[in-house]
Amino acid sequence: MAVGGFCKLPSGNVVVALNLPGPGAGDGAVRFLVLARNRARALTRLRNLGLRAVYLRGNAAPPTPDEITAVLHHPDHLVWRTAPAAASPELTEELWHPIRALLRKPTTRT
Repeated sequence: MAVGGFCKLPSGNVVVALNLPGPGAGDGAVRFLVLARNRARALTRLRNLGLRAVYLRGNAAPPTPDEITAVLHHPDHLVWRTAPAAASPELTEELWHPIRALLRKPTTRT
């Protein structure tokens, strides 16, 4: 189940934050941030990237002011990083990555 939330900006746009399971079985969670005109469009952007079962129920984990700044300043308005542990959410040092970095297929060398 995805944990997330949203924040409506003064411009009328919405920043949606979602914690989803990582691509591997035991990789933990990945936190996605999306800027869109409304929540439905933000979720559609994620679904169009292949994250089919993405739903936002409630507002349990809205984006922090730092997360909002990160997604506003990225040209794609869609970023991700590994989700911080619940015990220490403020101690993460990982930078935000563009969505292309997650969706990039690994290259095989022969």
